[in-house]
Amino acid sequence: MTTYRSTLPAPVVPELSVTDYILRRASEFGDRPALIEGATGRTVSFAELDRSIRSLAGGLASRGVGPGTTWAMLAPNLPEYVVALHGLALAGATITTLNPTYGAEEIAFQLRDSGATCIVTVGLFLETAKAAAAIVGIDEVVVIGPGDATPFASLFGEPIEQVPVDVREDVVVLPYSSGTTGFPKGVMLTHHNLVANLEQFRAHSAFGDHEVCYAVLPFFHIYGMQILMNAMVSLGIPVVTVPRFDLVQMLELTQTHRITRLFLVPPIVLALAKHPIIDAYDLSSVRQIFSGAAPLGGEVAEAAAARLGCGIAQGYGMTELSPVTHAIREGDYRAGSVGTLVAGTEARLIDAETGADAATGEPGEIWVRGPQVMKGYLNNPEATAATVDADGWLHTGDVAVIDADGHTFIVDRLKELIKYKGFQVPPAELEALLLTHPGVADAAVIGVADDEAGELPKAFVVRSDESLDAAAVQAFVAEHVAHYKQVRIVEFIDTIPKSASGKILRRELRARA
Repeated sequence: MTTYRSTLPAPVVPELSVTDYILRRASEFGDRPALIEGATGRTVSFAELDRSIRSLAGGLASRGVGPGTTWAMLAPNLPEYVVALHGLALAGATITTLNPTYGAEEIAFQLRDSGATCIVTVGLFLETAKAAAAIVGIDEVVVIGPGDATPFASLFGEPIEQVPVDVREDVVVLPYSSGTTGFPKGVMLTHHNLVANLEQFRAHSAFGDHEVCYAVLPFFHIYGMQILMNAMVSLGIPVVTVPRFDLVQMLELTQTHRITRLFLVPPIVLALAKHPIIDAYDLSSVRQIFSGAAPLGGEVAEAAAARLGCGIAQGYGMTELSPVTHAIREGDYRAGSVGTLVAGTEARLIDAETGADAATGEPGEIWVRGPQVMKGYLNNPEATAATVDADGWLHTGDVAVIDADGHTFIVDRLKELIKYKGFQVPPAELEALLLTHPGVADAAVIGVADDEAGELPKAFVVRSDESLDAAAVQAFVAEHVAHYKQVRIVEFIDTIPKSASGKILRRELRARA
């Protein structure tokens, strides 16, 4: 068996809750800005953040919210998101994070599956939250700011310390992921999973003085939650929050706040490389662009870095891995590489045909083992067993090669997920939806390459009604799913290629596309 290991020593992971971990130096940082709301300039200091989280936890505990309770978060990036998530965590509760672009039906599925009993949201999403709550029978919705619901401000009480939790067993966050295939599943991440990965990321990274981070990647997603929220707060680095991406706003904020770290996804890096407006702004403060969530081409990466005169890096991970397993270390850039293993992480490459370890220099599916591997999928032992084997290896579904220096290059994937602008689009979900249309006899969905989005969801449709056109198919899908899941291309076909067992032969469809 060939096992690849990080060259860094495994970190000693403190036996702390994730909230105690990120706040452990709050008194030291004191009045330093922890969170800066990009749109208004409103600032929350580390001392204020610590007090707010502990006061919210006290108020929640007095209401009976604690271990065994799950609440849902439906909000964009703003300072109160950090307070709400960690106030719940300090009270011992579990938080399931909702995508704000979801419709009521999608939210209701996650609420029901997670067992959530309350939703925390903002005025912009209040009606959707109420509609979803009504579907599943949730009685209370909490609103941050104005709105006809329980005021978030009314939840605060006397500050408390961490409610006792088992950091290795108790699930603190429950984001949803499609894994390698199928419908979204609740990913059970413990306090220990999150703290371990924060320690692993810290050991792999090099942050200096006077750092400032730009946070557009959503806090509901594990990348934004762990790296932009938890890691930066734990390191004392101010975070500039924005609810959605706007290129001009990002450039203005970078210039105004002297932002040093831009954590982005490939489409934004592409804009930095090519958009003419970039030259109108002073971006000299930027030390590094870090890209994640989807593969970034070496040519685009190098063009953006050269234009800004900064470093460029990317990493690799999954929600099920808390999320980081690989990242490029400062000064160790390789075009196309997702970096080397973070501290305390092991990997294997497995030949998909034989199930044996891939030969040196040959591609294989990445298997990962380490303290960041999830506890499992909520209420889904079959899916858990299919993803994490008895020896603790998580099977990622991504195919890679590893060079002599330990750099990993993603070359293919076994999993069926489509990556649209960094978001997961599970084909099975769209296929099941399409089959409910009376004019559709059969359907299959794949991702097709696109320079800006990474991949576009394309539907192959067998019609039972010859009058059905592409626009009608797209409009039907758009009524039921979030914007990023929508079908961008439709091709009508006589039959969907399938194996003898009935499995869709996506490779044939990709070749046709």
